[in-house]
Amino acid sequence: MKLTLRQMEIFLNVVREGHLTNVAKSMGLSQSAISMSIKELENILGNPLFDRINKKLILNEMGRSFKKEIAPIIKRLNDIEYEFKNTLNKGMVRVGASTTIVDYLMPPIICNYMNSYPDVKIELKEGNTQQIVELLKNGKIDVGFIEGIVHDPEIIKEIIGVDELIVVTTDTSLNRELFIDTIQDKKWVLREKGSGTREVFLDYIKDKVDHINIFLELGHTESIKSLLMNHKCITCISKIAVKNEIRNNKLMRVRLKNFECKRDFLMIYHKDKYHSELFEKFLYFTKNMMRQMLEEEH
Repeated sequence: MKLTLRQMEIFLNVVREGHLTNVAKSMGLSQSAISMSIKELENILGNPLFDRINKKLILNEMGRSFKKEIAPIIKRLNDIEYEFKNTLNKGMVRVGASTTIVDYLMPPIICNYMNSYPDVKIELKEGNTQQIVELLKNGKIDVGFIEGIVHDPEIIKEIIGVDELIVVTTDTSLNRELFIDTIQDKKWVLREKGSGTREVFLDYIKDKVDHINIFLELGHTESIKSLLMNHKCITCISKIAVKNEIRNNKLMRVRLKNFECKRDFLMIYHKDKYHSELFEKFLYFTKNMMRQMLEEEH
């Protein structure tokens, strides 16, 4: 048999009150239950903790030593319980985000949040839309932020912003107004299957082209950008992911007629997720800051 927190709490209360009757009343227990707990504690330790003198419990040498050791532990546990019951700003939130959001939106949001609430830890996992959904369903994350399409009855979705997908390249021969079907045979570099960017783009153009020449698939937006800047390939990518490259003339936006490919940024969580106050507070903070950042892009 091992020591229990309950036994230690009863012991300290008996030391403080000096009478079993008072302890029993304050803890909502019977006097016999208090007495039995003390006896069990002494049996576990193998030594009496009190001297029974004139029907009074007086701490002996062993009892005083035991009190000295456990009193700080119980106090700290009580402090921890109080902190978690009375603050929204302590704990951990496990967040998953798809690549575009991880690279271009989440870092400043998480830094600002943790600067404001240093006792809250954020665990961030990256994946494509499909992977983030699976992490949610397996209980590996608390909330996800994605830009893909989700049709799953277990997942609750909330739109938190709109993103625009644009076609970019370094091929200057495409520096004129075009229709998407006139460049369908170019060397397209797209994200891997399961990517929200890929899924939204292919769904958007399915009625505009006969086919598309997918030359290469890569698992990260930065890899695609790097490839494009060294080869005359073409891709469809989030506008916020290439704003600096376009501004610095490292990439060129292809001006397409009748092409307006937009998608929703979604916040998702499992339908059975418990909404603690800490969870709700983090969602409120993140949604507001992400909306503000997206509005500044337009």
